[in-house]
Amino acid sequence: MLDVRFVETPRQPHLVVVDSQLKLPLHARLFQPTSNGLKRQILVYHACADSDKQLALQEKSVVLVNSPESAAGRNKVDLQLLLQDLAHREVNEVLLEAGHGLNGSFVKEGLVDEFLVYLAPKWLGKGSGMSNFGPIDKLEDGVQLQFRSTETLGDDLRILARVAGRDAFLNG
Repeated sequence: MLDVRFVETPRQPHLVVVDSQLKLPLHARLFQPTSNGLKRQILVYHACADSDKQLALQEKSVVLVNSPESAAGRNKVDLQLLLQDLAHREVNEVLLEAGHGLNGSFVKEGLVDEFLVYLAPKWLGKGSGMSNFGPIDKLEDGVQLQFRSTETLGDDLRILARVAGRDAFLNG
């Protein structure tokens, strides 16, 4: 559902979906009312010409934003333009909850300021990872982080880390 739950809130945040080929199922749970019944705006950024799917999504009150192809690849949403469009819509914070591909694209393009990671005390073995942006040739080519805080929440560990140098605007 990607909504605020378990705490009182006067509004739900906007829901932004990056779906370059409009594969979002029309019966997805995110179209259901939020847990507290508050309305939220759903924006879907895409690079698809399927007018039937666009019409079906618009009938669900989805705001569709057609993105020109990114420099990173064919039929992909231009993430820099996505963030600029969100800024024009007065959205100044984005929480990215995505798979390793989209996470990796944001990291690779230098669009991440900080990481908020929750670790459960369960080792699951091989998986997809948090972000796919490599391979890197040298250790120093990785993303340098500065740990800001760690805390335990129940059995989980919460880690907040800033990308080194990304908070310079706070001091200037």
